[in-house]
This record gives sequence, C-alpha cells and structure tokens, in this order.
Amino acid sequence: MRRRHKNPLLAHGLLNISNYTQLCIEGGAAGIAATMGSANTGRMLLPSAQAPKRRHLALLAVAVAVVIGSCRSEDQGGQDDLRRISHAGVVRVCSTGDYLPFTYRDIRGQWSGLDIDMAADMARRLAVTLEIVATTWSAVLQDLGKRCDVAMGGITITADRARDALYSRPYLRDGKAAIARCVDRSKYRSLNDIDRTGVRVIVNPDGTNAQFDRANLQHATVIDYPDNNTIFEQIITGRADVMITDGSEIRYQTTQHPQLCAGDLDHPFNTIQKAYLIPLSAKQTQEWVNQWLTIADNDGTYAAISRKWLGRDVGP
Repeated sequence: MRRRHKNPLLAHGLLNISNYTQLCIEGGAAGIAATMGSANTGRMLLPSAQAPKRRHLALLAVAVAVVIGSCRSEDQGGQDDLRRISHAGVVRVCSTGDYLPFTYRDIRGQWSGLDIDMAADMARRLAVTLEIVATTWSAVLQDLGKRCDVAMGGITITADRARDALYSRPYLRDGKAAIARCVDRSKYRSLNDIDRTGVRVIVNPDGTNAQFDRANLQHATVIDYPDNNTIFEQIITGRADVMITDGSEIRYQTTQHPQLCAGDLDHPFNTIQKAYLIPLSAKQTQEWVNQWLTIADNDGTYAAISRKWLGRDVGP
C-alpha cells in the first residue's frame, strides 16, 4: 500500500496541488486572497455546501494558515526558489540521458523515460514549461542549482550526495543485482561467484554501480566503460562477462536484449531507493516536490508511468 499524504488538507481534498503552489508562491494576504478567489471558481475543494458559510470561511482560513505555515517553515532564510521557478515560467531538470528506463536522450536529442514523464507531469502541475538540461553523473551535483532546479533520472539516495544536496522523498525501491549472457547466468548467482580472478565486470564510472564494485570486488577485473547506452552490448559481444546494476535497469534491458538474463532480482545484493535531487538551499521546492509526489501516488499518475516503463507499479 502506498503512503498517504502527511498533510490532511491535501490528502482529504481541502486543497489541490495548484492551490498549494499558489499559496507557497504568493504567501500572506495575497495568497489568501488568491486562494479564496480560486475557491469561488471551483479550483479549491471546500466542505459540503450545506454547512454554514461562517464555518466554510473559518475552515478555509485555518487551511490557508496551516499551508502557508508549512511553506514558510521551509523558507525562514528568505528562500524564494519556488517563486523564481513560477515567475520564470520554466522548471529546469538535469538528467543524464543514459539510464533507461529512467532517462534516455536519443541521437536526435529527444528525451524519454520514467523520470522524463514524471518531470513533464511536475511541470504541468507547476503550470510552467519543462526544460531538460543534459548532465553527467560526475557533474550533476555541480550543475544542480546553477544549470537546473531539480535533477531527475534514476538517482540513488546516498549519504555522500546528501551532504551537497537535498533529496525528495523516495519514490522507488531498488537493489543491485547481476546481468550476464543467458548462457552464463548460472555462473554469477552470488557476489562470491562474481568476485573471482578472471571474471570481467563492466561498469559505468562515477555512479553508484562503480561505488558498489569498488566496495565489494577485490579479485574480479573491473572494466570502466563510459557509454552507459551501449554498455550492455559489451556483454553480448563477449568483451565483458557481467555487470552489477540496479534491478529496474536489468528488468528493462533484458526485455530489449533477449541474449541477456538477470540474476536473482527477488534477492538483490543490497537495497536502495530512488529520489530526486534538489539544491541544498531550495527547501521550498523540496516541500512542493514532496507534496506533488504524494499526489501523483494517490491519483494514479505514478502507477501508470511506472507500469509503462517497469511493467508494474514499483513504489518506495
């Protein structure tokens, strides 16, 4: 069962995501006036029309005060990151474009993937244009806050990254596993099977796959390969024996390459979670992204996108 929203005003329909955004951006009296105006046009959901008008207004005032308080509790340092995104009319999303099923950029510059679809939904609910900014795994933290407002694309939560950026709440649970040629899959059932002299393990540098290999492989030969879009072809053609990567990527790649088979995806080597990266100072954006993710869970948006790219609804 998916986690319901921590804010009962959103969870029970007293506010929708557009009202929440408007209140966070406008704030104070302007936000109250804007939201009460939107209530009259049906964009804000109020209690039953049979209740006394005074009770309506009192409840609305409480709702507005609580939401503004939650926005401002994340904005005591004078942050106006969400306001800047709204006024610019653009949300900039950094993505590597090399990690299907989450993010992919083809030779024509067209973007696709689970997190690209989620980014489009995020921009739609912010009522702004989406701009995808190409980055790399080694540069994403440097680009965050300078070239983009959010980073999306199968990003694993790690303590190292958390020192330099904020995370959204997790949206997907995953784990490292092995992928190899189907004729060899029985050879690489465990880490001990893989970490043997003569086994060639291929890895894309600068990400959590490389970190995992460095921490767990002492005897196998680790081959750095910089192009994550063609890395699986190296296994198919015999230039490498096996790769350790996230189960979600393995599930996708085995549907694209029938020569490749997965290890035991039900018992991965570890457990990890995916989330979105946000600049360290952008606490207001982090709060909004968390509200949006929960709404996308509750209204079926995430489930539909997950089934499209992963074949099932994979949550946190």
